[in-house]
Amino acid sequence: MTTTVREIPTALTLTESAEARIAELMAKAPESAIGVKLSTPRRGCSGLAYSVDYVETANPMDEKIATPGGDFYVDGASVLYLVGSTMDWKEDDFTAGFVFDNPNATGSCGCGESFTV
Repeated sequence: MTTTVREIPTALTLTESAEARIAELMAKAPESAIGVKLSTPRRGCSGLAYSVDYVETANPMDEKIATPGGDFYVDGASVLYLVGSTMDWKEDDFTAGFVFDNPNATGSCGCGESFTV
């Protein structure tokens, strides 16, 4: 009997712009920060929101993604909501922020701050 091993998909793909922004954040991070972490706390009109913050301690349940500018963590409880997503950094004359293309989201609020799965 042959056993097939499937590759586990990463929770998230980071664009070059997102990696560059993570490098900028880590360059000016507090000394205690070991990386940047994405989580999806419950809030907003649609139920879940994207939250990016500095992280000071590694949680073994989080997914760690090594980037050229520093480590990026995805909250272990948020991974199921994010599998297959792409995180980008967009900047124009009026706004700047991380933008998410999440195939798991079934809806979002009008302002784009929260989503539903």
